Amino acid sequence: SSQLSSLPLQILLYVNVIYYIFFFLATLAMIIYKSQVYSYPDDLLAPDLAVLFLMAILEVPRLYLGFKGNLTEAEVPLGLSLGLTVGSVVLCVYLLLWQTYVLWADVLLNAVLLSAYGLESGLKVTAIAAFVS
Repeated sequence: SSQLSSLPLQILLYVNVIYYIFFFLATLAMIIYKSQVYSYPDDLLAPDLAVLFLMAILEVPRLYLGFKGNLTEAEVPLGLSLGLTVGSVVLCVYLLLWQTYVLWADVLLNAVLLSAYGLESGLKVTAIAAFVS
């Protein structure tokens, strides 16, 4: 019985937990900053905050299923985590391209997160392929 779980995926999931906490707090602080410094339309502040909080809610099961699927070598939780990653990518792209004001720090934070999602997705697909075969 050989071990099929992916150590690089597990490390990336741990790093992603830490980075996402930083990402959430930094993005929330920037939205508050932008609402105070710029003439942030009131009707656009709520959707930007809603996307950020929806992304945080989605991140918890995404990471949990990723950890569980990798450690138990089960393809279903890992596949569900991969599916939730697609939703997180869409919300991240919203924050990168379509939020009301996009600062250079927003671009940097979202680019790093999108890169992590891409690398993580590739490792998940590889791990699922190893588990199935």
